[in-house]
Amino acid sequence: MNDRINSMDAALEPAAFAIEPGSVRARVSAEEWAVRIDLAACYRCAALYRMTDLIYTHISARVPGPDEHFLINAFGLTWDEITASSLVKVNLDGEIIDDPTGLGINRAGYVIHGAVHRARPDVACVMHTHTAAGIAVSAQEQGLLPISQHAMRFHGQLAYHDYEGVALDLDEQQRLVRDLGAHRAMILCNHGLLTAGETIAQAFDLMYYLERACTAQVDALAGGSKLRIPSAPVAAKVAAQFANLPYKKKQTEWRALRRALDRSDPSYRD
Repeated sequence: MNDRINSMDAALEPAAFAIEPGSVRARVSAEEWAVRIDLAACYRCAALYRMTDLIYTHISARVPGPDEHFLINAFGLTWDEITASSLVKVNLDGEIIDDPTGLGINRAGYVIHGAVHRARPDVACVMHTHTAAGIAVSAQEQGLLPISQHAMRFHGQLAYHDYEGVALDLDEQQRLVRDLGAHRAMILCNHGLLTAGETIAQAFDLMYYLERACTAQVDALAGGSKLRIPSAPVAAKVAAQFANLPYKKKQTEWRALRRALDRSDPSYRD
């Protein structure tokens, strides 16, 4: 595996990740560049909604084409400084194909994301977070409760993976994949949250609402009152309703978020 993975000692002076304007765009396909822009936008949106954990979590996206490469953040950049050009291209064996910053990647990012991209060709984007609410619910024995509309969206569609330690061991990949199964969202117990989307937009959408569901649960339990829990048939109805919302396929929310980024700070496109 490339020795730049988990390169914690990489210099973080500006010169260490200076990228010549236009250099990355000139050497990748138009399709890859579009994915790079979309993935950088996802990082910026996640930062905006406080889903970050300094430099230690990750979002990845599959590169279009037959080579089975994926893009992930350079290790050492905060999510609000990710750009289309700074993303690192990696293959499914963890070998770095193109690293414009020279910073390498987080090994745990490869272990988790590489496993999902290898096993699930239907997944274009994997998002993993360590938010306070996500970690709190991941530590609760009952898991996510159907106490909010946001939570009921995941009724019957949420996987769980037991904690095995920091995700550095390659043999954990098979259990991550086994536990995720065909689902698009998973709680990593005592760890955090994971979503796997057919598109970058879908992965973000799932993570945003899963995070909101966890926040609502933590707040409701903190209130100390007896919880009102809807019936399983109602929860199943809500999940089916969300699965068939026609505007989701049009990426209505994602387009609005991209427009907001373009108004506030379009540097993610660089």
